[in-house]
Amino acid sequence: MEIQAILPSKGRDLRLDLFRGVANWAIYLDHIPNNVVNWITTRNYGFSDAADLFVFISGYTASFVYAKMMLERGFIVGGTRLTKRVWQLYVAHIVLFVIYIVAIGYVAQRFSDPEIINEFNVAGLIANPIETLRQGLLLKFKPVNLDVLPLYIVLMGLFPPVLWLMLRKPDAVMIGSLVLYFAARYFEWNLQAFPEGTWYFNPFCWQLLFVFGAWCALGGTVRSRSIIDSRGMLWFCLAYLVFALVMTMAGRFQDFGDLFPRWLYDAFNPNDKTNLAPYRFLHFAVIVVLVIRFVPKDWKGLEWRVFDPLIKCGQQSLAVFCVGVFLSFVAHFELMMSSGSLLAQILVSAAGIALMTVVAYYISWSKKQDKPAKPAAKPAPQPAGMAASATTVAASGVDSGPARPASQGSGVPAVAPAMMSAARSSPE
Repeated sequence: MEIQAILPSKGRDLRLDLFRGVANWAIYLDHIPNNVVNWITTRNYGFSDAADLFVFISGYTASFVYAKMMLERGFIVGGTRLTKRVWQLYVAHIVLFVIYIVAIGYVAQRFSDPEIINEFNVAGLIANPIETLRQGLLLKFKPVNLDVLPLYIVLMGLFPPVLWLMLRKPDAVMIGSLVLYFAARYFEWNLQAFPEGTWYFNPFCWQLLFVFGAWCALGGTVRSRSIIDSRGMLWFCLAYLVFALVMTMAGRFQDFGDLFPRWLYDAFNPNDKTNLAPYRFLHFAVIVVLVIRFVPKDWKGLEWRVFDPLIKCGQQSLAVFCVGVFLSFVAHFELMMSSGSLLAQILVSAAGIALMTVVAYYISWSKKQDKPAKPAAKPAPQPAGMAASATTVAASGVDSGPARPASQGSGVPAVAPAMMSAARSSPE
């Protein structure tokens, strides 16, 4: 089949790093209950939140990185490189999984607080540890806040054939993704969790955001540019953002929610995150449209130093995400053990973000140290006749006098006086 996708332009897209850093910081803050600082995150002002952003950018980046490889070196090479990435994600999840449950268990035992075990969904480890750990390896058992990474692993694991087809029929794949999304919602398809229930992030539904990111990366936004830049689309996006803000605030504040008809309030509250409600996906798509319209890839503001910490956290996204999930538990426990005051909430929030940023900078620095040092540039070789002339003059100790232009018939090139002076000043 003919390639119909439009590959992204060369060069790193700092917008991806910036917004991935924003997602990591927001996920950390949102995972800390009773924290006033998480009011700065987007989940409080619209239907979508950092999880939507994380999944979308994951799909965009996967296409951005592996599409060209698959075209140039074939499906097998591109598919195996994607599989290698899936293995890295799986190992990271297992390491985080073990550290996380050990930390929760230790805290519960050390401070005689068994409620923490129930709160973070690790009670099964007490009753049936072997089976619970086995189910954890199969991604079915997930403590609280460890749901995003298994979703990412599944979507990436199934992505090689999807990417192969999207390079050839991008619009058809996007339509197929929509069909699967609505079918999953209608027939209530989801994966089973352990010990009961289903996945918090339904992969049959959340695949839509992942494929949408890939579709945007492979020319979807280019083909839709006239619609994105239209005045009607701009007004629709702004109006929908205002509507989403109002409905979200209605869900946050009961007195405000009572002002609306019950049928309207119930249509958007509670926000269906598990199955990625259509109004949630539309809200995120609206944000994508506005970013594409007003934040181009070459926007000079991306080079502002104030964005450096966010961009660095986005560039080291996997490690920063894992650290952030663990730190969110530490911060939650600290607030439980302390007064939980406003100052304490601000301090644990700032400290966690600072530690995540330090980790990102360290990993970036460490990767540079692993690369071989570039050899020093060698001086350009001098013509034999010119070098001999300079050496003769230096040995004679005779001053060459003022340089004469070459047009005066000196017989010496115009660069010779400078080379002679360098020869006299250099050690013998």
